[in-house]
Amino acid sequence: MTAITFGTPETAPTGAPRPAVFLDRDGTVNEEYGYLNHVSRIRLIPGVARAIGRLNQAGLPVIVVSNQAGIAHGYFPEQNLAECTERIQELLARQGAHIDGYYYCPYHPAAKLTAYRHDTPLRKPGPGMLEQAAREYGIDLAQSYMAGDRPSDVECARNRGLKGIFLRTGYGEGELTWHRNEWKAEPDQIAQTLNQAVSWILRDIKRRSPK
Repeated sequence: MTAITFGTPETAPTGAPRPAVFLDRDGTVNEEYGYLNHVSRIRLIPGVARAIGRLNQAGLPVIVVSNQAGIAHGYFPEQNLAECTERIQELLARQGAHIDGYYYCPYHPAAKLTAYRHDTPLRKPGPGMLEQAAREYGIDLAQSYMAGDRPSDVECARNRGLKGIFLRTGYGEGELTWHRNEWKAEPDQIAQTLNQAVSWILRDIKRRSPK
């Protein structure tokens, strides 16, 4: 069982594994609307293109890893996922940015559609999508980062040794306000925006680099 993927992974990576930045999608890259069931609802969060562009310029692969249980529950088909992905890339490209790869988990243990009714480590906070991306893009997960607006994003990062950054965009502010004492994993950083998170990531990479 694998994730639904979009992008052009390096099927035979060469050289030493490299760090990457993993991002949740809804509430991190684009505005959060609950189940995003139509491409017309795609809106980039202000400042996100600039933030992703900074990672592109730094030579860091940027990869989305997103649970998409709306497919499992029959709210929208896989075609909607493809259309939304294409639209995000188009909007980013207008501002000189891009995401290198997209990994989606359409499975859920309580899915309405039996084809998607699976309990799988692909589903965050499981690390399956991170591991698949690491194989296909030649990524060193121990040197990588993950940012998202849900505690499960931070937990996912911790489950595979990445540094986790919690964002106050999307559902983040509410999660921080009402459920902080329920979190199963502590973030390495809490950031107001993705751009603020990118600044922290770039400083941390510089700090960790050999002198």
